[in-house]
Amino acid sequence: MMANVKPQTIEPLIKETSAPGTLVCTDAYSMYARLCVWGYDHKRVTHGRGEYVRAEGGDGVCEVQVNTMEEFWSLLRSGLRPHWGSSQETLLLDLRCCEFVHNARKRDKALFHAIIELLVI
Repeated sequence: MMANVKPQTIEPLIKETSAPGTLVCTDAYSMYARLCVWGYDHKRVTHGRGEYVRAEGGDGVCEVQVNTMEEFWSLLRSGLRPHWGSSQETLLLDLRCCEFVHNARKRDKALFHAIIELLVI
């Protein structure tokens, strides 16, 4: 969690977690325009113009998209909605729980075993 989304707050976090030259795909939030200056390859989609994915290679594969991350946030919001949100004290735990479910979603019935394995260790 970040105190704010100012460049001086975000830049160190990005540099700590992503190697220079990494391709970063984002939406059109203005803060992301600095990614190229910070040493990253940056491509964006502009939802405001109805753009959600973009194929650039001529092969029909959508190389520029942020759907996976937006799916994650949608899952988080729907998971928190029945509980009327999340408090600052539990938000990190809620995020990590959502992250686990998102990453384990393709395991189907094995999700139960993965949860038990985490609890036992």
